[in-house]
Amino acid sequence: MRKLHVVSAIGFLFLALSQLSYGQSMGSSPAPLPSNDGSAIDQGIAYILLVLALAITYLIH
Repeated sequence: MRKLHVVSAIGFLFLALSQLSYGQSMGSSPAPLPSNDGSAIDQGIAYILLVLALAITYLIH
């Protein structure tokens, strides 16, 4: 029964993350867009991997 709760919580997490891609698009602005050095993307991937590792550890334990 506990695994069912964990699996549903992980599913809800992935559902919430997938909804972030449906955000509102920005209109064109005269100012140049700030450059992205990729650190925000790397940090996002690190957070997702951390949550995945915690979930797997909980399921194995």
